Amino acid sequence: MDKNQPIEKVKLDNIKNIIIIASGKGGVGKSTVAVGLAMSLAAEGYATGLLDADIYGPSIPMLFNLQDERPIVTERDGKPRMQPIVKFGIKLMSIGFFVEPGQAVLWRGPMASNGLSQLVNDTDWGELDYLIIDTPPGTGDIHITLLQKYFIAGGIIVTTPQQVALYDVRKAIAMFNSEYVAVNIFGVVENMSWFTPSKHPDEKYYLFGKGGGELLSQEFGIPLLSQIPLNEKLCDSCDAGKLYEFFADNAVKSAFNQLVKGIIKN
Repeated sequence: MDKNQPIEKVKLDNIKNIIIIASGKGGVGKSTVAVGLAMSLAAEGYATGLLDADIYGPSIPMLFNLQDERPIVTERDGKPRMQPIVKFGIKLMSIGFFVEPGQAVLWRGPMASNGLSQLVNDTDWGELDYLIIDTPPGTGDIHITLLQKYFIAGGIIVTTPQQVALYDVRKAIAMFNSEYVAVNIFGVVENMSWFTPSKHPDEKYYLFGKGGGELLSQEFGIPLLSQIPLNEKLCDSCDAGKLYEFFADNAVKSAFNQLVKGIIKN
């Protein structure tokens, strides 16, 4: 990043709040958190969009069981306008809607950034209260494009409890706090905090350790917004694209309600 080059951010007037879901670490469940947050906001009556910014590994089409869907592309004022796919009241956009399942996206960094900008700018989002952006692992071109190019209301940092996750998550927090970015962090979400079998709701098994989210909260002075438990129903609903079962477990539903309250408070 060139500190001598001024940063000119784009304000999308039709979108009130853009929230970035990030981690720095793969496999912590960023997409699950992004989906749960979007569904919870939509259930509260907020006009909500969800953008899959993971150019190389898009998962939103699979999670919503929309692998075969293709957005309608129209033209307005000589420019293409993509109509988002709508499901559960959420407006969805992903590069995964434009490639065949299993097809690799072989783009270098600048091309990926340009493709991402097109997904943001050329999608006909309409009026949104919230646009949730699910980002890939790391702190690379995709993140820099979003954080430097657009007015971002804030970021949510996703981690799991174990130390190996915290090592990379700290880098994502440093990215948001960088003087070249300086985007507010709403707080930390600890995903997979414990495993509770659906048939034994009073039992907790800390499969991935304990206290990672609280440690980050204390270390960086940012709120721990929610701890999301793990159970077999949540896993099955995501793998099978049955998101209507996403909140079948009351503990999971409560965790996302708590996250929504933290976002609205910010």
